[in-house]
Amino acid sequence: MRVHFHGAAGEVTGSLHEIEAAGRRVLLDCGMIQGSPEAEARNRDPFGFEPSRIDALVISHAHIDHIGRVPLLVKRGFRGPIYAQQATADLMPVMLMDAASISEGDAERHNRYRRNNEPEALPLFTREDVQDAMQLVRPLPYDARTAILPGVDIAFREAGHILGSASVEIWSDGRKLVFSGDLGPKGTPILRDPASIDSADLVLMESTYGDRLHRDRAETIRELGDILDTAWRDGGNVLIPAFAVGRSQELLYWFARHWDEWNMARWSIFLDSPMAARVVAIYDRHADLFDEDAQRVWRDKPTPFRLPNLHFTQTREESMAINRIERGAIVIAGSGMANAGRILHHFRHRLGRRQTHVVFVGYQAEGTLGRRLVDGARWARIHGSDVRVNAQRHTVGGLSAHTDQRGLMAWYGAIAGNGVAHPPLALVHGEDRAREALAGEIGDTYGVQATLARPGVTLEV
Repeated sequence: MRVHFHGAAGEVTGSLHEIEAAGRRVLLDCGMIQGSPEAEARNRDPFGFEPSRIDALVISHAHIDHIGRVPLLVKRGFRGPIYAQQATADLMPVMLMDAASISEGDAERHNRYRRNNEPEALPLFTREDVQDAMQLVRPLPYDARTAILPGVDIAFREAGHILGSASVEIWSDGRKLVFSGDLGPKGTPILRDPASIDSADLVLMESTYGDRLHRDRAETIRELGDILDTAWRDGGNVLIPAFAVGRSQELLYWFARHWDEWNMARWSIFLDSPMAARVVAIYDRHADLFDEDAQRVWRDKPTPFRLPNLHFTQTREESMAINRIERGAIVIAGSGMANAGRILHHFRHRLGRRQTHVVFVGYQAEGTLGRRLVDGARWARIHGSDVRVNAQRHTVGGLSAHTDQRGLMAWYGAIAGNGVAHPPLALVHGEDRAREALAGEIGDTYGVQATLARPGVTLEV
């Protein structure tokens, strides 16, 4: 077996790894590069391989940085099966249709105002391309070893990151490769903890937060409650950029769990994302994947997805109407990094007001508006206009869907290569500062020199 690294090798987004095994070629993920306009322009570059020569695609989970170029892969010639955990297979068309709609809208707006000498803008892919790609998806359950090609078997294991997220075991030629996917922290609401894997000959592990430890979750939740209380006293609204899959559902979970303690009935809560509303329905269909605490909350509290003051806004007019509410609104909207979507419209109307509270609850990539605001920017450029930032900003880091350095160390530490020693390790899905810190800790603890994957690097299993 050989591994060729093409994406998320020195950065967090754009997950894409190619496996050669038993004379076949298998891709692990095919994600979108996110961040600055310059970074996102790379999504249009040729793949580092011929798509028509790929025999199968294996998806770890449905976040767009892991699936966002799947329609493009198909458009450029890939015709093999796409394997995904069952909940991931349900989430994929929702996520990809939204990405296609955004890309089509961006192209249409550019063409409307382009000068005569400018070339016509084309979307990265269309909704029709998404439909073509979804015809190739083959759902698989957790914990079932499956032959996907002659001489190549895989199994999905719970990764605890979002609904349907998986670590992937791949067997071929008497060797076993393990790809962590994105790993969630133990105790993440709604989701079960990441599964332990007993052996590997090579491990590809994410390293998003390889250089830090998260705050205690209980302290984080108390902080969230305090922010809401302060915002109520200030007489303003709360704006929360949140990913449609994972973070939005977790926020609703905490609102339900602390319904009385936080006096949540006084607020009007808006999930201002048609995509997030569709995702909620998928979560409901896969409640069998919830952990025991979530099962209790669904029984004993106001159901998180059916809070009496929760409003799902579908149309543009319903979204615009929220901006007429002067106080008492909590608005959860995409995108999670504030680089597109409805959150920008709310920012344009509310960032200039001191009584507005903006709460960042997820990773903000370099080059995004979310990252600039977290870093203290006093002005934000939104829809061609400069907006003064007077709003109060809060970064609630303990809600991360990615585990921290301690969690990554523990997950890797549970794997003994062939029962003898810890296996070789390549770190992916992380910026260099995080990867270098994690590699140093792993070297000191387990005596393993981790490889920092780079595009174009090949490793033997």
